[in-house]
Amino acid sequence: MSDREDNEKKPLLRSGDQSEYNSASLRPSTENVSDVQVGPFELPPPYNASQPGGNPMVTCRVCQTMIDISGKRDQHVVKCSNCNEATPIKSAPPGKKYVRCPCNCLLICKSISVRIACPRPHCKRIINLAPSPVTPSLPVTPGMCRVSCIHCANTFLFNYLQNALARCPHCRKISSVGPDFAKNRGTLFLIVGFIFLLLGIGVTFGTYQYAKGHGGVYITYVGAFIIAIIAFWRSMYYYTMKISTIEGAL
Repeated sequence: MSDREDNEKKPLLRSGDQSEYNSASLRPSTENVSDVQVGPFELPPPYNASQPGGNPMVTCRVCQTMIDISGKRDQHVVKCSNCNEATPIKSAPPGKKYVRCPCNCLLICKSISVRIACPRPHCKRIINLAPSPVTPSLPVTPGMCRVSCIHCANTFLFNYLQNALARCPHCRKISSVGPDFAKNRGTLFLIVGFIFLLLGIGVTFGTYQYAKGHGGVYITYVGAFIIAIIAFWRSMYYYTMKISTIEGAL
C-alpha cells in the first residue's frame, strides 16, 4: 500500500469520543483482509425538527435514531448515542469526501481516492471506491455566486440579481445575501410606513368634522394606520435580518 493510501485512513471522531477510531497502529495486515466496492460517497442527511421551534435533529445513517445536534452545528460529524457510529452534518471539507465502510465506520478521504483501508482492528477491509459522479459544468449565469449561510455555515449557490431573499438548502432558513438587499428593503418599508402614517394623521384632522356624519370615513383612518404599522414591522424585519456572505462569483 502506498504512503498516500496510508494517509487516507483518517478517523472522524476524536479518541476521547471513540477510542477504536485511533488509527495510529491500525495499518491493515495481509490477514483477513477483503476487498469491497463502496460508492458513491456519503452526503450529510437533511435537518429535521422534533416539533415546531424544537431542537435541530438529524437521522443516524446507521440505526435511524434521531440525533440532537444543538450546539454541534460547527462540527462536521456527530456520534449517535445509540450505536456509537458517526453521521456527517456538514459537507466534507474541500477536496475530501465521506465513505461508509460495510462495518459502518465513517471515513474521510481525498475526493480522488479510489482505494482506502478501514482502520478498525476487527475489519481492516480494503475499500475500492466507486468513481464519484461527474458533475456537469454549470452555465455561466450573471449574478450567480457561492454563498456561505449565516445560520449553518454551509455553502450554496444563489443569484443575487433575483432581488429576493435566499433560503439555504441545508438548514432551510432565510437570510439576505449581502447587506444591501435587506438595507434597501428596510428603508423602502420605512418610507412607506411614514407616508401612510402622515396620510392617516392628515386625513384624520382634515376630515374630523365631516366624519361625524359619515361613519364610513373612519375606515379610511383605520386602513391608513394599519398599513403604516405593517410597513414599520416589515422594515424592522429587514433591518434585523441576518446576512449571509458572498464567497465568490462563479
